Amino acid sequence: MGHKSHPAQSQPNSRARHVTLRTHQSTSSSSSSSAPRRPVAGRNHHHHSPRGQQEGQELDKILFFHPTDCPILLQLSVIGLCEGIITFARIFSPDDDCEVIESEKHSHVFYQAEADIWMVLVVEKNKDIESTWRCGALQGILKEVHSLFTMFHGPIRTLLDRQPSAELARGHLRTFFTDYLSDFNAGKKIQLPTFRDCLKERGTVQMLTISREVALEVQSLTTVLGSCLGNVMCQSLVLFEDLLVSTTLPPDDTLNLYTYAILRLTPRALLSNATSWSYLRKGTSVHAGPTSSSSNGTASVERPLQREKLYKGKDGFVAAGSTTSEVRGAVAWVPILWFQQAEDRMHLCVYQHKNITILLLIPASSLINGDDGIAHVKRHLLENASQNIVTLELKLSRGWGGENAYHVGGYRYLLVDPDRKVSRASPPGKVTTLSKDSLLSLNRLREEIDLEKSRAKRSDSCHDKDFEVCIRAKNNAWVIAKVTRGRELYMALEKAGTVKEHSLQTRTPK
Repeated sequence: MGHKSHPAQSQPNSRARHVTLRTHQSTSSSSSSSAPRRPVAGRNHHHHSPRGQQEGQELDKILFFHPTDCPILLQLSVIGLCEGIITFARIFSPDDDCEVIESEKHSHVFYQAEADIWMVLVVEKNKDIESTWRCGALQGILKEVHSLFTMFHGPIRTLLDRQPSAELARGHLRTFFTDYLSDFNAGKKIQLPTFRDCLKERGTVQMLTISREVALEVQSLTTVLGSCLGNVMCQSLVLFEDLLVSTTLPPDDTLNLYTYAILRLTPRALLSNATSWSYLRKGTSVHAGPTSSSSNGTASVERPLQREKLYKGKDGFVAAGSTTSEVRGAVAWVPILWFQQAEDRMHLCVYQHKNITILLLIPASSLINGDDGIAHVKRHLLENASQNIVTLELKLSRGWGGENAYHVGGYRYLLVDPDRKVSRASPPGKVTTLSKDSLLSLNRLREEIDLEKSRAKRSDSCHDKDFEVCIRAKNNAWVIAKVTRGRELYMALEKAGTVKEHSLQTRTPK
């Protein structure tokens, strides 16, 4: 049994709250001689160690546990084991948090989301090769859902301070995490990322490359959007399909809002929302509890990830309710968001025109008249920005190469810039052409790179370590990883000779 670690966010004697979640899935490791680590079932939880210290009050430390119908004794057993692992790991690494613990039957993935707040994913293993996974990808899920939760509800610690009984925090965690996990549902199980997702990077933004001419149009549109509230500057994100065109937010806030847009707000996501709603009409329930409404008729944002409630209205703005005529009561949808680097909370207003999605952020303190102020901003956008949006969408559509726009012939790749939180990858359809052996080998290589980066960060956190690894897989494919100045490149070449010949031909002057 071993563990990986990274710089701690609290001292060794700090108290801990955990979030527990249980999941069911299948995942795998690369082609190594040891038994692969494959999740079949798991648990995810938040728990708080200072709570429940007295006998009979142990359950008080659990803030969230999935599945919710898991027996109480099993929940307490999982929490106790996780607390023991964290304490034991600190004996050997007092300045580092435990990140992963591997045992014969389970993998425990840890993430200290906030000081004293722990999230743990416990995954059962099986021998199904399709279930091979990478612990960094699983930890990415915990990081993503916590960032999204904080954006809508604020830090968990703030909720606990506001209501020490923790019922407020538990209620928000239960509905938010349940709605988030619905994206991973595969029947009665939860399908976590596997080795087939090794050329994807959660927690990054994918940018659209644009020409100078289009960049001027984007700048003009951004200026108009920023002035929607007069003298008060509004922030904005502009997306084309699922790619980011422009942002006025800092990188961390951009990433969180972009992630949410991809999950629920882009045209593709809204189409999926409508499909989800059709299943509900047939009697299949996917929600975790009642959705409340505010006194003024505005849609409650208690459930911002509840897929079936969002759709594009006739005026182009995203609304909450139902697109069917049988269900009435659709209302304006303007949630309030918390951003890490903003001093004020922001109202989110979403507008769509064909493949363009505009996410407009309005400072909450500047809206004196509430709903009337929101209506004024919407009118300003329609009256002053409509032509800019139409022109931009037309130019982007003309220059767009489709889903294979960033495909490089012969290569399957992933390029990541962690500092800027940006990535670019081969189209998913092209990645599926890789053989299982190639993907397994690349997944295993990524695990080794993750471990090496963790070691390098502990030894010298001020300087990035550069290295390159090339491995020939069983099927004679080459898998390559290169880290330079913090940027990471992963590639798989199954026909290296053909690719080299093609490259030489394209470079030879005629």
